[in-house]
Amino acid sequence: MSDMTQSATGASGRKQALDRMYDEINRKHMFPFWAKRSDVAHDEIASLMEGRKAVPFHWSYKRDLEPLLYQSASLISTEDSDRRSLILLNPGLKPQRATVSTLYTAYRLNDPNEIMPPHRHTASAIRLGLTGTQNFTGVEGEDIQFGPGDMVLTPRDTWHNHGNHGDEPAINLSVLDYPLVETLNALQFEHDYQENGIAKKQQSARFDPHYSARIYGTGGMTPRFVDHYRGVGGSSPMFVYRYDAMRELLERNRHAPADPYEGLMVEYTDPLSGGPVYKTMTFFMLMLRPGERTLPMKQTASLLVSPLEGSAQCVIDDETFSCDPFDTLAAPGNHWLYWVNPSATQTAFLFIASDEPALKAFGLLQRFGKNESGDILRLA
Repeated sequence: MSDMTQSATGASGRKQALDRMYDEINRKHMFPFWAKRSDVAHDEIASLMEGRKAVPFHWSYKRDLEPLLYQSASLISTEDSDRRSLILLNPGLKPQRATVSTLYTAYRLNDPNEIMPPHRHTASAIRLGLTGTQNFTGVEGEDIQFGPGDMVLTPRDTWHNHGNHGDEPAINLSVLDYPLVETLNALQFEHDYQENGIAKKQQSARFDPHYSARIYGTGGMTPRFVDHYRGVGGSSPMFVYRYDAMRELLERNRHAPADPYEGLMVEYTDPLSGGPVYKTMTFFMLMLRPGERTLPMKQTASLLVSPLEGSAQCVIDDETFSCDPFDTLAAPGNHWLYWVNPSATQTAFLFIASDEPALKAFGLLQRFGKNESGDILRLA
């Protein structure tokens, strides 16, 4: 046998041995960390090497969401389910229920005078009004009525229920840290709400409807005569943040010099600590003035973006996403991103959710920016 034949036989034998080994590794639920795409043909292991990763993705409210919301309301009644929401699934993360790796956005249409029964869960959430002036959320005995742009907190493990007190359908948007809590194997739900041992379909009011504004609405002043421990604690005790106040703050600073990477952005904060409203996620409002453009920034934090007024373009790496009111854009971390307001006359207001606090807690938050010359700078 020639040296060439022996070499071929040896190569063939090694390949067969590798194939058998990779089959055995997969069968025993392991992964070969040394594996390279170029030398492993095993389907399951090749799939594991690819992994799941969130990708930039855009959902149009008018094209994708609004028609399905009205259709779901006509076909799915409250008798069928009290969870009639559409969760946005990132194509790169399917089948996981996640819009970016740690958060998801969901949309819901509430029919006129429709109130869901109370429930609670270990995931924290916010609800943002889009349409309708009489959206309703009851949180730990505070009955909150809210309209477009208002943000309502439902902190982890607080009893809450949602609905609509108006005579017209109302649409709102939710953001939850559900994927993060699920990954940490800490997700729990409860639906058996009781008061004094009696099951109830709605919480009794223990606070007046304007409690959050009356106690915390001015900012910078903390009353010492109330118990700020609402629900389980660990989050902002102020349960509703009004759009009018946020918009007024931004308008007052319309002519202020903006951050070159984030523009004129304001964070919703805990009135006691000054930090984010949750330990896992935070929320911002960004005002882009006519013709305004930010510089590119790349960060490890992921964003979920929904315009409330006006339109904006988001450039992620080399792809441009045009975002109109009530759309959602998933902007995963570790991509270069900048904003453009293409209008010469109209201001854009963008609601943004971020997993920044979770990354900070683990020491994983990093930010890089490009200056006008294209040089890369470390920002955080």
